[in-house]
Amino acid sequence: MSLFDKQSLIALKSIVSKEISRYFRIWIQTLLPPAITMSLYFVIFGQLIGSRVGMIEGISYMEYITPGIIMMSVITNSYSNVVSSFFSAKFQRSIEEMLVSPVPTLYILMGYVLGGVSRGILTGVIVTLVASQFVEIDIFNWGVLIFVVILTSMLFATAGLVNAVFARKFDDISIVPTFILTPLTYLGGVFYSIKMLPEFWQTVSLANPILYMVNAFRYGFSGISDINIIHALLLIGVFIISLLTLAYYLLAKGIGIRS
Repeated sequence: MSLFDKQSLIALKSIVSKEISRYFRIWIQTLLPPAITMSLYFVIFGQLIGSRVGMIEGISYMEYITPGIIMMSVITNSYSNVVSSFFSAKFQRSIEEMLVSPVPTLYILMGYVLGGVSRGILTGVIVTLVASQFVEIDIFNWGVLIFVVILTSMLFATAGLVNAVFARKFDDISIVPTFILTPLTYLGGVFYSIKMLPEFWQTVSLANPILYMVNAFRYGFSGISDINIIHALLLIGVFIISLLTLAYYLLAKGIGIRS
């Protein structure tokens, strides 16, 4: 198959449709929990703690943390969708059949990534609707907002696939979210501005890639960012290209899949 023939496009559509129907079929486990969890964040951090914190960068604490909380849901759901789905296919040996089929490797990669992107964006929309019940949402820049959420969900969907390729058992797919993703997210400026930190820790925080995504997304919401927006977008782009290249190489070579 070539990349642009009808059969290849049908294959891509089938993979994406399978991924979407998969998380819709178990929506109680995939789409409902983020809404409940983020509601608790808004109640505890936004209303109870936020009333004591006051204003940050000229806006209320609730308004300040809203973009970060939405981004948390986008990151975790786009990542978890692909890592669980791809590892399940690998565990059941069905991914091997897909790799030896005439379907281009690029379309297999795109199918899984787009499935993760769709769940990440849908979850982001759900959490945004929940947030609108707690705070008035005024979008500063729709273009930046949409661009950042698509890039971020694409980045972490690809990262989920890379994790699934190297995972040998189900426990392995929880190591990265637990010991890497969660700490980086909480230390990524979701609940605070890095300007509140001592100068040394401000510098250390700049090594956290999630900081750039959260701040770029916050800029789209309120026009506020601790990071230069151009630098943030460029860094996200570099990470996406690097991870997509790595993921394609792993799939094309069958690394971690073919025994």
